[in-house]
Amino acid sequence: MSTLIPDSYRDLLDGPVLVTLVTLLPDGQPHASPVWCNYDGTHILLNTTRGRQKEKNMKARPQATVLAVDPTDPYRYLEVRGRIVEMTEEGGVEHISQLAKLYAGAESYYGDFAPAERRLTETRVVCKLVPTKVVAHG
Repeated sequence: MSTLIPDSYRDLLDGPVLVTLVTLLPDGQPHASPVWCNYDGTHILLNTTRGRQKEKNMKARPQATVLAVDPTDPYRYLEVRGRIVEMTEEGGVEHISQLAKLYAGAESYYGDFAPAERRLTETRVVCKLVPTKVVAHG
């Protein structure tokens, strides 16, 4: 069952707020990465490429945490703990392009934000995190 994100903190997930994604390495050590995300009302949607450490971590150990800190008030933040319930390549390029527009004003990720050639060597993955515990502060 999903835990709801308070409406008064949705702005931290609707962007463009760079969030920290924490996953677990094989030895149990936390692995933190700055990432772009958005929220569909049920899932926090993250995007990565096949083969990156965070993708391997989420695939093997689906527990993950997202920390979003308000860039205008560092004492206002949202911590969302949850589980990765789906990882799909379907819509991955479109999703990263949506995020590139939101975060960087780019019309598309490949060619406008990142070099177009990278599309030939990367496979984008959309990761859906269902919140199980939410801590809103500030």
